[in-house]
This record gives sequence, structure tokens and C-alpha cells, in this order.
Amino acid sequence: MKSVSVRRLFFVLLLGMMALAAPSAQGDPAAGTWHLNVAKSKYDPGPAPKSNVLVIEVAGDVIKVTTKGVAADGSPTATSYSVSLDGKDSPVQVTGTQDYDTIALKRISPNRIEGTRKLKGKAVQTYAREVSKDGKTMTVTTTGTNAKGEKINNVAVYEKK
Repeated sequence: MKSVSVRRLFFVLLLGMMALAAPSAQGDPAAGTWHLNVAKSKYDPGPAPKSNVLVIEVAGDVIKVTTKGVAADGSPTATSYSVSLDGKDSPVQVTGTQDYDTIALKRISPNRIEGTRKLKGKAVQTYAREVSKDGKTMTVTTTGTNAKGEKINNVAVYEKK
């Protein structure tokens, strides 16, 4: 009789541990490969890039982001960084125009991350990334100034592939 109770307790504990682990196993809804939908995006002052592919990988609380694209003038662009969602600055590797060299991010909700981009220690842009409830669309909103000192208000719409 005692061994049956011990087994039941073990089983209940195991189910509880699995339930707690399930949300982290599902991961960030932004994980995956995203393609910029230029027609649905808005780049002010512009011009918009010709293309951009964004890949997001998640390992625990660390997000690795890589992008490859083509700027409006046809030149290649690329960005790469790994960042913890602790609000602390992380270095960014950029090919093309360097608007920022660090990024700091925090999770606001399961589908939303917000943060600050800095250039040489000075905050130059705010950043927000939100994945739609159906997980098919991601909107990245960036405001602030670019490398030319121009005010920007960009809304990039990505579709999951």
C-alpha cells in the first residue's frame, strides 16, 4: 500500500514539473525565420530596404538575432547579436549603415519585447517587437535617430516563413 502512495506522489510531482517546464519549452513566439513585407512596412524618412530576412533563435533567456538584407541602394546589410532580456547593453555587429552598436531588451509580455539601441553609449533609438496572437506576423517599431542624424519612425512588418 505504501509503495502505491509513493508512486502516486512521484507521478503527481513529475506532472507538476512537466507543467512548469512547458511554457519555457514552447519558447519565444518570435523564434524562427521572418521575411520583411516591404509593402506593409513604413520607413520614415525612407527609403525602405529592398529585402530583409530576420532569424531569431532562443536559448533560455538569451535571444540570438541575425539579419541579412539588401538596402534601398542595393548594398548588402547584416546585423548580428545575442542579448539577454535583462535590460543590459549587448554589443551588435552591423554590416552597412551603423545606426547603433548596442541593444538592451526586456520582455514586456509573452509576445512583446521593448528596448533601447545606443551608439557610443548614447541612446539613439527605442525598439519594440510584437508577434501577433496567431504567430504569423511580427511588427518591429523603431523610433529615434539614424546614423545621418535624421529622425526616424519605422514600422517593419515581417511574416513567418
